[in-house]
Amino acid sequence: MVRRDVMVKQATLQSNKLPTIEDAEFAFDKFNIQNEIKASACANQVESAIDAARISVPTCIFLDLEDLKCFEPVERQYERWGVIFHNSLAIQPSNPAFPTYSGLTVLMGAPKSGFVEATFLRPVNSVSAFVTSSQRLVLSAYDRDRQLLSQTALPGSNLANSDSAISPNTLLSINVNNIYSVTFCAFDGQFTIDNFHFCL
Repeated sequence: MVRRDVMVKQATLQSNKLPTIEDAEFAFDKFNIQNEIKASACANQVESAIDAARISVPTCIFLDLEDLKCFEPVERQYERWGVIFHNSLAIQPSNPAFPTYSGLTVLMGAPKSGFVEATFLRPVNSVSAFVTSSQRLVLSAYDRDRQLLSQTALPGSNLANSDSAISPNTLLSINVNNIYSVTFCAFDGQFTIDNFHFCL
C-alpha cells in the first residue's frame, strides 16, 4: 500500500511540470496544474497551508504578494516556502507605465536598481514570472555552484503606453533541472515582477 501511494505521488510530480512559456497569452490559469499552493507571507496562512500540504505534496508554489506592505524590503518572507529574495522591494506602482498583472503589489529591484535575485532552499525545475521593464531584461538560472544553467530574455522595453511591440507583463520562464537560484537583470533599468511561480 505504501509503495503504491509513493508511485502515485511520483507520477503526479512528473506529470505536472510547466512547459516552457515565454508568451503572456499562455497564462498560468490556462493550465490545469494540480498540487499548486498559493503562498502567503502571513504566518497564520502559512501554517494552515503547510498543514494542507502534508496531505497533498505541492509541486508548484505561486507567491501571493498582496499581503506585503508597500515599500517593504522582501527577503525571508517566503523562506518557509523555499525561496529567499535579495535586493527586492514590494511596491504598488503609481507609474502607469508599470501596470500589475494581477492584484496591486509587485516586486522591484532595490536598493540597487535593475537587479533581483531569488535563491531556493531546495532545487527547483521551473521558474516563471510576469515582467515589465524599461529596457532589455535577462532571467538567468544557476546551479548549486553558481554555474549558469539557462537564460531567457525580454528583448527590449515593454512599458505600457509606449510604442513597444512587446506588451507589458510578458511571461518569462526557465525550465531546467536543479535550479538553485535565478537573477533578473536589466542593467540599471527599472522593472517589476508579478506572479512569481516555481515548481519542484
